[in-house]
Amino acid sequence: MILDHDGNKPIYVQISDWLESEILRGNLHVDEKVYSQYQLADMFTINPATAAKGLNLLVDDDILFKKRGLGMFVSEHAKEIILQKRKNGVLQQLVADLVKEARQLNVDETELLEMIKEANQKEGEEG
Repeated sequence: MILDHDGNKPIYVQISDWLESEILRGNLHVDEKVYSQYQLADMFTINPATAAKGLNLLVDDDILFKKRGLGMFVSEHAKEIILQKRKNGVLQQLVADLVKEARQLNVDETELLEMIKEANQKEGEEG
């Protein structure tokens, strides 16, 4: 992953999002130790405090848990928490933006739903 140092999203949030994606992809498993703040800092050439802030976001959301003296590990329900979080946050915002844009373009609900179905079918064929 390449961090976007010039973007609107803070680096620590990008680190958190990347770790979430690693869990969703199956690259990090339940009870598996995740990268330390120092490993992340080295991997992404960032301050360890920034990396720690990203890790702590995941601890706050119960995606990771700390074992004193051992590090941070993937929680039992991490995948479900991430899916719910993204569904309720990112996906809802995308849908709201889509509906707003459709209204500005005078695309009615039926036409919009048809466009979504077509896109979903096309994605299913490619994936």
